[in-house]
Amino acid sequence: MLDTAIVGAGLCGLALAHGLKGRGGRMAVYEARNRIGGRILSQATQPGGTPLDLGPTWYWPNSQPRITRLVADLGLESFLQRDGEEVLHLKAAGEAPVPLKPGPIHDGARRVSGGMARVVHALAQTLGPDELQLEHVLKAVVNQGDHVELHFLHGYEPRIVRARQVVLAVPPRVLEEGVQFTPALDGRMRSLMRATPTWMAGSAKALASFEHPFWQEDGHTGNAFVTHAQAVLSETFDAGDAPRHQAALGGFLALAPALRESFRSGLPMLVRSQLTQIFGTAAEGCSPLIQDWASECYTATPLDHTLPDGHPEYGQRPLRLAHWNDKLYFGSSETAAYGGGYMEGALEAAGRILHELALDRALMELT
Repeated sequence: MLDTAIVGAGLCGLALAHGLKGRGGRMAVYEARNRIGGRILSQATQPGGTPLDLGPTWYWPNSQPRITRLVADLGLESFLQRDGEEVLHLKAAGEAPVPLKPGPIHDGARRVSGGMARVVHALAQTLGPDELQLEHVLKAVVNQGDHVELHFLHGYEPRIVRARQVVLAVPPRVLEEGVQFTPALDGRMRSLMRATPTWMAGSAKALASFEHPFWQEDGHTGNAFVTHAQAVLSETFDAGDAPRHQAALGGFLALAPALRESFRSGLPMLVRSQLTQIFGTAAEGCSPLIQDWASECYTATPLDHTLPDGHPEYGQRPLRLAHWNDKLYFGSSETAAYGGGYMEGALEAAGRILHELALDRALMELT
């Protein structure tokens, strides 16, 4: 019997586990993927290259104190996102981009050298081998009165884990679609979970590395917007790791999830062509790495294939409350009252649950 079982080894789940580690009690984290990080994913575009971010990339010290403090506390090196006055605007498929000067567009964003995955790996290093279990797919959650049962598939083998308290650090939509609750959650709660978009779930990013930052030599920042109807990339930016001298361009795909799926094999060629049109022939030889989050079943549901209009309103109260007599908690960035959808929100959710678990333990000791 565990004291606390955490489902989801993304930033929220690992930050919570890190906080619980020094408080005693038996605790473990279970993750469906064969890696940690959830939506945080850093990969090199070529063997031996510096890992670059295919998921969350930036944090903003002026408005996100939790992630700023965590990066500093973990001793990780950060750097300012390359920015500037100029942005290229490609507004017609057959024309050259037009330089605009709207001023810096990244608002003082910073990045972690070596990729944002260094944050979650640093948190995971504090856990013992039995406290982090990969490839455990949650199928059911059962209230057994004095404890909760978690029913997993580990490969093809069923596994039951029992814990006095359970934290589901997984996007609400993913839980609502793929996990059976016994007794069933009420209709209002299920509707709310279904109506909560998973941030970034319908998006796709592309990264391309180069031997040197030729766009800088041409006087460009790497920032560009593409607004014509045939756009493959809607926005680009300098994705290089400045402290490690890794040159790269990144971009968000403009194509809808269904269109990306139908063009899957040709997407690298389309991205390469778009980068060449924006930045010139020096981009022709690149081999873009593409991460389509809409195809990740542990991140996106079919509902997420329709992108929300603007940033959703997160932190709905029922998702922040304890359920089943303080035995069941919902985490993930989508439950945060501040910074919802961002890494800041994941840490806010972890902090909230850590505080509530501490209160629960104190009350148990008093009684």
